[in-house]
Amino acid sequence: LWRGIVMLNEYENYLINSGKSSNTVKSYVLHIKNYMTWIQDTYGQDMERLYRANVLDYIAYLKNIKKLTAQSINAKLSALISLNTFLMDSGIQSDIVVTNHDSIKVQVQYASPSIISKQEVEQFRQTILTHQGIRDYTIVTVMAYAGLRISEVLNLKIDDCDIVAKELVVNGKGNKQRTVYLNDKIINAIKEYLQQRHSDSEYLFTSRQRDKLNRTRINQIFNQYSDQITPHTLRHFYCSNALECGYSIHEVANQAGHSNIHTTLLYSNPSKDKMKQKANLL
Repeated sequence: LWRGIVMLNEYENYLINSGKSSNTVKSYVLHIKNYMTWIQDTYGQDMERLYRANVLDYIAYLKNIKKLTAQSINAKLSALISLNTFLMDSGIQSDIVVTNHDSIKVQVQYASPSIISKQEVEQFRQTILTHQGIRDYTIVTVMAYAGLRISEVLNLKIDDCDIVAKELVVNGKGNKQRTVYLNDKIINAIKEYLQQRHSDSEYLFTSRQRDKLNRTRINQIFNQYSDQITPHTLRHFYCSNALECGYSIHEVANQAGHSNIHTTLLYSNPSKDKMKQKANLL
């Protein structure tokens, strides 16, 4: 067990030094910890390296016993692939025992991932403005009409925002920087917020307790006022809405910071409601 803990700590440092986000580090370490526990429970031994036979048994266990979805299994396999690379880089083993080819094939749903309408977004914005105030209203507006991830919103700095040029410099996943163009809804919200903002922090969104707003607090606010709308569904809405408003696939990919154009292509599909309407025409 002690050896496993040491390996896990070294693996965590490896991920951090590789520039992985804090969320990725947490989830990968948790997945590997669960795999180590499964190895111990199944074989009565600590994990010292990866064996393909064990990995295949684990996949079968996740599918047939745990009955996890393909997405959940693939998330765990991504962590194992990453661990395999770490073990090879560390000289602990020299063979590749798990690759992306082991991932469970997922049939991508044809419907657009966006499940909320513009009317629902506008009602949510108004609810937040009424009950939470201008700061949280501005955050929701930026997410809905600029498509930023929650981490990108929280990391925004005052200097990243050019109200005159209507531009926002966003530091996205993998330290990739992009320029996002803002509509008047966002500009007006930011202007109002800045007039009421009282902080010396370099970060745009602050709280009374912190120089930088906390992710947990944002999630609490969303959970309080909606069962359906989350920071991620607002990002889905942005991509779908932008395409409907005439943006090209490449323009949406650029603005949303998608590294893979296939991610953006999903939003070009009709919504589930539109598909159900078409089904009634058959």
